[in-house]
Amino acid sequence: MRKTKLFSLSALAVIGGLLLGACGNNGKESSASKEKPAATIALITNAGGVDDRSFNQAAWEGFEAWGEDNGFSRGNNGYQYFQSNNEADYVPNIDQALNAGFNTIFGIGYRLAPAIEEQATANPETNFVMVDEVIDLPNVASVTFKDHEAAYLAGVAAAYTTKTDKVGFVGGIKGEVIGRFEAGYNAGVKDAAKELNKKITVENQYAGDFDAPDRGRSIAQGMYGQGADVIYHASGGTGSGIFQEAKARNEAGSDKVWVIGVDSDQASEGEYQKDGQTENFTLTSTLKGVGTVAHDLAQKALDGEFPGGQHQAYGLKEDGVDLTDGNLSDEAKAAVEQAKEKIIAGDIEVPEKP
Repeated sequence: MRKTKLFSLSALAVIGGLLLGACGNNGKESSASKEKPAATIALITNAGGVDDRSFNQAAWEGFEAWGEDNGFSRGNNGYQYFQSNNEADYVPNIDQALNAGFNTIFGIGYRLAPAIEEQATANPETNFVMVDEVIDLPNVASVTFKDHEAAYLAGVAAAYTTKTDKVGFVGGIKGEVIGRFEAGYNAGVKDAAKELNKKITVENQYAGDFDAPDRGRSIAQGMYGQGADVIYHASGGTGSGIFQEAKARNEAGSDKVWVIGVDSDQASEGEYQKDGQTENFTLTSTLKGVGTVAHDLAQKALDGEFPGGQHQAYGLKEDGVDLTDGNLSDEAKAAVEQAKEKIIAGDIEVPEKP
């Protein structure tokens, strides 16, 4: 497997276009604008923000790459993000984007769904993209991911790596989306343990927040302290606390502990110094092609197309989710690849609910 495998644009072409290009110059278009109509796109973050090293950041990087490819810059005439610190910011941020004249507004993360649905209903002439949830409205295009399939691979990787036969899962807030991560991970650990003829236990905890690093670190302290040596998190910014705790333990010279990252390759978060050498404790990361999706959908905006009301779900078969090679052993890589092939073939049906 490639180290950081996201959506291929060919795979994403099945979306058929998800954004609407804006009309230019009040109906008086130059020949250049006719060939490539103006498009403005806005990103409404969830509480993690664009520097969460996870879901929001991946989307924003997709916006930036699209802007660079097409000569658009950050601002009201190109692309922009609106930072949400909590759920109370969602509707006001969408209002700001509407007032600024953005043609298409992206909601990143299922917690924005109520706000996106409300604003899309009130503004039927504006197009919205809902990432990680489905909204059945003619001006909303929905994209979801089969997170449980990538999480299953993470569970296999954890089972083939643990030396204590204890691993952990940390979620942000309980719900359908994060439940898929938990269900897939637990199933992967369980099935791999059978193959290894071992009994491996999984401790599952929720932080109750996607932006609480202190809470994440406290949970990690407990899990590592009770013998877990691999923790997979699906907790957004809360996960940075898990990385902090793992770094402190590994630098202190304790038995090595690992973290499995989420949504994007979090290998850089696992770097630490030991005996004058740079080492890494990020075992692997589950990938969600949010950035590539954002880039592709923004590009479709430039083409003036918008299939409102459509929903596309992406899993391993569609190259929508995956797992990095990271620091996996050859044995673990082989087991992950075998599991991946079986999921794609339909021989393994990964549960979506814990």
